[in-house]
Amino acid sequence: MRLLLIEDNARLAELVSRALTAEGFAVDVASTLAAAEEFLVLAHYDLLVLDLGLPDGDGLTLIKRLRANAQAVPILVVTARSGLDDRVAGLDLGADDYLVKPFATEELAARCRALLRRPGGALGSVLNAGNLSLDCNAHEVRVAGHRIQLPRRELTLLELLMRRLGRVVPRANLENGLYSMGQEVSPNALEAAVSRLRRRLQKAGADVTLHTAHGIGYALMPTQAKG
Repeated sequence: MRLLLIEDNARLAELVSRALTAEGFAVDVASTLAAAEEFLVLAHYDLLVLDLGLPDGDGLTLIKRLRANAQAVPILVVTARSGLDDRVAGLDLGADDYLVKPFATEELAARCRALLRRPGGALGSVLNAGNLSLDCNAHEVRVAGHRIQLPRRELTLLELLMRRLGRVVPRANLENGLYSMGQEVSPNALEAAVSRLRRRLQKAGADVTLHTAHGIGYALMPTQAKG
């Protein structure tokens, strides 16, 4: 899942970005409203984490503009403004949740996941394909009930593929969900990740097949039962 963090405090932005990256998010960071607008043009985001007090304006104006343009991306406001009127104003304009600074990064990550699990959000609780299951909350993958270990990036890749089970997912969509903009990514990074995931699933006996649609993307397909 790809997330845009809009925060002008460089130290806090780095701390939050690292914590959310460790939770499996691809995180881009914008320090101003203008930068956030540019990011929103360049990429699709599953969630925004938005500070309100920014150098070039109030984050509430961004919420208002996005909702006026019928953009339904979930927005989690994180701010030092703790007054009831501030919270009400943000929620009335279209924010989905509100977290007051200072906060624990564990709570922030949990709130992000909760927003993405809402109806219409990007996350479900448990995804299944044949004897393969993925618990998105616990970050657990099981094959025929037996837990298998996947590195974080392969876990995220599996989730992206399982959410579009049986359909080809364009490589651009996969890269968008796996890597942030500032991250150095080799030309064959996605292919290598797919290859590693395919081998792990085969070794574990998962009755799914990870197909390559050359020049287009990848698809996770349930294995057809014989007979």
